[in-house]
Amino acid sequence: MFNRVAKIAVKAMPDVVTPRGHAVIDYMIAGAFLATAGLFWRRNKRAAVASLLCGGAQLGVSMLTDYPGGVLGAIRFPTRRKLDLGLAAMTAAMPECFNFEDEPLRKFFTTQGVLMTVANELTRFPETSASELRGRRRVA
Repeated sequence: MFNRVAKIAVKAMPDVVTPRGHAVIDYMIAGAFLATAGLFWRRNKRAAVASLLCGGAQLGVSMLTDYPGGVLGAIRFPTRRKLDLGLAAMTAAMPECFNFEDEPLRKFFTTQGVLMTVANELTRFPETSASELRGRRRVA
């Protein structure tokens, strides 16, 4: 629910985040998940595992994306809009899936899901990816 509210609230704002900025945000989010997994480990192993899964998914998708900071370029950057919303929804659902929805640690996942949605909505997603543009330049 918070993700939907965030998406609606930010929709009217201009897209100000560049692909490079989006990459930085993605890696910061992945780092926050992975670091938090270590912090959660002693208090709640289920929350720690959920954080590892979210961080690993975020890191993997970021490394596979065709944008500055991506490694393999297998995922077109415009496709990321849908993937990011799916990752945000997955993140927000982790407390329920791992059965810690009544604990304070759930707030971290809800907040991360909202931040991912906001970053997604504020990003300028081009119609074509960087690799397609490079390929067109070579042909011309």
